[in-house]
Amino acid sequence: MKPILQLYRGYANEAELIVMGHVFKRTYDYDFQKKNFKNATSIINQFRIKTLKNFDIYLKCGKQEIRTKTLDDGYFKFCIPLDEETSFGWMTYEVSIKEGTETITEKGSFIRPHKGKLGIISDIDDTFLISHTQNFFKKIYILLFKNVNDRKVFTDVVPHYQALSSAGRNNKEEENAFFYVSSSEWNLYRFIVKFTKIHDLPRAVILLKDIKRGITDFFMSGRGNHDHKFDKIKHVLEFYPNLKYVLLGDDSQHDPILYERICKIFPVTVKAVYIRQTGRHQKETTKTIMKNLENLDVSVCYYKNSSEAIMHSKSIGII
Repeated sequence: MKPILQLYRGYANEAELIVMGHVFKRTYDYDFQKKNFKNATSIINQFRIKTLKNFDIYLKCGKQEIRTKTLDDGYFKFCIPLDEETSFGWMTYEVSIKEGTETITEKGSFIRPHKGKLGIISDIDDTFLISHTQNFFKKIYILLFKNVNDRKVFTDVVPHYQALSSAGRNNKEEENAFFYVSSSEWNLYRFIVKFTKIHDLPRAVILLKDIKRGITDFFMSGRGNHDHKFDKIKHVLEFYPNLKYVLLGDDSQHDPILYERICKIFPVTVKAVYIRQTGRHQKETTKTIMKNLENLDVSVCYYKNSSEAIMHSKSIGII
């Protein structure tokens, strides 16, 4: 059986390129059919993958071919200095693996943002994708039995995200850098990519949690420690220090606390924080955090409907 090479969207600044992916010994196609049990089988199969550790990987970068090896969970990441001046926007990169005499090559994409106004970092579940993360059984039911085509976005979230993507830009090629950062695992990457394409959400770098390799892990998907989200958001802000950031999340888990920590560490970098209200009432703890952020001169919006977030973005001049 041939190894399978899965690439993820990467990103670059003026000095460094970061691209990543996995090498699988065995994986399962995600079945996008609408049949309920087909979908459940497909989702569970995403957690039955087998990975290859210490496997040689080759990145083609300009005239160079750079080699590394996969980590214990089959994950690989190239962080390499950029010697040549690259252009801006989305570009392609090429990674290959060798199996005997055969070479398997895949192309991925990476973004180098234009020096401009905004970088946008958004959570996924219950921020734009309706997931019911507060209700464990409902969340699992929807994940298993609602096909990607049946999953829903919140009303008006797409025009808001599209407006943020093109804010301050004159043409479609110059979209702002978008990052989707989630506590979901890399197992769900293909689902997320497909979902965002179906709903015409901005193309984004997707940063997820370490891959899981067992069915029991499926039931813990998206749960546990959220520090990885904090670490990834902090890394993005350090990697692009000259962008101004908009952070979007929800009040169902830990986004307000994480975003408050980020704003305290980067006091001039975060321009606005948006938190979606997921329950019937606003949470007092979230309201307290939002007041504190306002005190740090961060513009905040604690909203139920995305139409409110759009009005707020217009009022502060970011769209």
